[in-house]
Amino acid sequence: MKKGVIFIISIMLTGNLMAQETTADTVRYANVVIKKDARVDVLGEKMLAYNIGLSKNIRSGKGYRLMVLSTNDRNLAMQLRSKLLQQYPEHKVYMIYQNPFIKLKMGNFVEKEEAENFKKQLLKQKIMPGNIYVLPENIELKPEIEEVE
Repeated sequence: MKKGVIFIISIMLTGNLMAQETTADTVRYANVVIKKDARVDVLGEKMLAYNIGLSKNIRSGKGYRLMVLSTNDRNLAMQLRSKLLQQYPEHKVYMIYQNPFIKLKMGNFVEKEEAENFKKQLLKQKIMPGNIYVLPENIELKPEIEEVE
């Protein structure tokens, strides 16, 4: 009985308590000042110009690439890739991972004869540990730049 009376009195006393106040906020609007380096805008403009330039100058088409290596030895693939990039900077080297092999492909040749001639040149130098294959693929075609006189 005492517990019941204490319970009823405690409910009556706590009835006026509220969990949150309903007072109005004193700050309704605030100004935010963002300070940034002006070089960020310049970098963004340069990146935009570069990306737009790439999309205009490079298009894809049918052609040929050389498969120079297919291995599961990553170190060998990286060494061969660095050699090829140093000796032939004008040709792109593509490193593709297809589980469990790492494949190195090289070049963007429009004609099969170009790819065959370059293949013979690479075989003479004996840089590759195995055979080189000419593969038909979609390649990057760059339009020829017209010289202005």
